[in-house]
Amino acid sequence: MADVNRGNRPLSPHLQVYRPQLTSMTSILTRITGNALIVAALMIVWWLLAASTGPEYFAFANGFVTSWFGDLVMFLSLWALWYHTLAGIRHLIWDNAKMLEIDKAEMLGWMVIIGSAVLTVFSVIVLW
Repeated sequence: MADVNRGNRPLSPHLQVYRPQLTSMTSILTRITGNALIVAALMIVWWLLAASTGPEYFAFANGFVTSWFGDLVMFLSLWALWYHTLAGIRHLIWDNAKMLEIDKAEMLGWMVIIGSAVLTVFSVIVLW
């Protein structure tokens, strides 16, 4: 039977004790951006379905997608796409047991963050 008398010990490192590292934060952000991309994809599918439904419903959906909020969602989705892609490449590098040293892993984290920002701005400039 399990020891029920554990005292006041924490079961795992608590946020008051554990200092988050860049690699853990970028890994968590990879999961968040992956889920956010699902929401953006659903918005695009809704827009395409509205286009096939009729002109009135498409006007409503298009008004939402091209509003300031829709533009913000699309811009953040573009950043999330670049971030998620670069983070995936980083994990492929790690899967090959390369650049696992702490300094190199942190460098890869900064490359993903800076690279996603630069590629997002570049994509907006090219697509504008």
